[in-house]
Amino acid sequence: MTETSPVSTQTAVDDALDRRVSTVGRVHPHVEVKIVDDEGRIVAPGETGEFCTRGYVVMRGYWNDAERTAEAIDAAGWMHTGDLATMDEDGYFNIVGRIKDMVIRGGENLYPREIEEFLYRHPKIADVQVIGVPDDKYGEELCAWVRLADGESASEDDIRAFCRGQIAHHKIPRYVKFVDEFPMTVTGKIQKFAMRETMIEELGLGEAKTA
Repeated sequence: MTETSPVSTQTAVDDALDRRVSTVGRVHPHVEVKIVDDEGRIVAPGETGEFCTRGYVVMRGYWNDAERTAEAIDAAGWMHTGDLATMDEDGYFNIVGRIKDMVIRGGENLYPREIEEFLYRHPKIADVQVIGVPDDKYGEELCAWVRLADGESASEDDIRAFCRGQIAHHKIPRYVKFVDEFPMTVTGKIQKFAMRETMIEELGLGEAKTA
């Protein structure tokens, strides 16, 4: 993150290979990191929460924008990154998604990145993005946008069949859309909000009402 100059954790050259390729390392010297739940409580190792960091690497604030600064940095100086992360028993961190991308289906927190990484194992899939779309019964349902490898073909049922018995039933996308590309910003970031809007229009969905 630019706001953290730009890193709070890092692997070392003498870390084991699996640590270097599958984690974002351990906290830097003179920097503090914690992972917290929705109520700001530190979670146990292995559990998912928001990655927060504090120390000399954290910015003082957004230029001439006190309101946005207060949203990002709390009174104790913790930068709330919006990243969902885990930490193992040895202090290695892994980023598992973004809070704004998290899907809540029937009260269950589902992490699109976890499902995307599973679907990347499909030999016909070149790229995939998973989003949540409104659902009257569950609040949200999963939708996968799939870009197949050149020359390959597949059906929605093929993709769902690949998932059955391999991931939990509630993590299997209800909707599958095959695309040639994803909507992106000029800097190359995928616009999941645009994908969600497209599906709402195509499927005739309305935003689910919550009590």
